[in-house]
Amino acid sequence: MAASDYPMGIKEVGSSLSVATHMIRHEDINGFNRLFGGRLMEWIDDVAGIAARRHAGIDITTAAIDTLEFKSAAWLNDIVVIEAWVTHVGRTSMEVRADSYVEDPATGERTMINHAYLTEVCVDENGHPVPVPWGLVATTDEQHKECIAARRRAEMRKVRRLQGF
Repeated sequence: MAASDYPMGIKEVGSSLSVATHMIRHEDINGFNRLFGGRLMEWIDDVAGIAARRHAGIDITTAAIDTLEFKSAAWLNDIVVIEAWVTHVGRTSMEVRADSYVEDPATGERTMINHAYLTEVCVDENGHPVPVPWGLVATTDEQHKECIAARRRAEMRKVRRLQGF
């Protein structure tokens, strides 16, 4: 879709960047004393929803978590940082990338623990899909590459839906 297809115009990828920080507490861990994956998924869903809402400026809902890769564990008292931003805008939906890290409080160094892509859909007051009012423009080479890959993932999601997956 072209910028002219969006009634409000376009926004830069960076305008949707959302960051959440959590310290892992006892209620967040599983039987192995690691961060419970479901808790991390909840946190990811929250920050991805905020990123999508920042971009769209209207109500959104999570339609799917397309990819959710657990790369390493996080433990009690670890600091978890989740960064999310819009990577693609379709007619009624947006793809949001969310990267999760454990941050060393002494050095600020981050180790990735999770990588996810979510599909967020703009909705009206009755929960029905509505067009995304803002288009998206990448301003860096890295963002541009991510946007191209996001379009490919969107096409793959369409194919999977048609095939019943």
